Amino acid sequence: MILYLGSDHRGYELKQKIKKWMDEKKIDYTDLGSFSTKSVDYPDIAREVSEKVHETKEFGILICASGQGMAMSANKAIDGVRAALCNNKEMAIRARQHNNANVCTLGSEFINEKQAIEIIDAFLTTDFEGGRHEIRVQKMGKKV
Repeated sequence: MILYLGSDHRGYELKQKIKKWMDEKKIDYTDLGSFSTKSVDYPDIAREVSEKVHETKEFGILICASGQGMAMSANKAIDGVRAALCNNKEMAIRARQHNNANVCTLGSEFINEKQAIEIIDAFLTTDFEGGRHEIRVQKMGKKV
């Protein structure tokens, strides 16, 4: 497994802490930006991560101030990307079990480092349940 990480300037510092944890746990990742606290447009980062997730069928982690802008951008960027804003471990578990989420978004102004690590760990270790949820996930991709 390889994770694709991305943040805007507001999520940069939390992303750096997450990368340190991933290094310690020997989790492979590719950081697609941003690379400083200099202002960037989060939809650009969300698109890069979404493209990689779609191409490789791996997972992505996106971080901005609220997590909401990244989630919205990732979900609009590429068909087949299911980004879930996860403010706690339980939301991450449900996003994987019921929605087969492949991108987890985090809000750096709403969670701390410890919470972020718990959320990511739960996201990565929870499997999609399938069954009745599979039909619902398939409906997500249909245009109205």
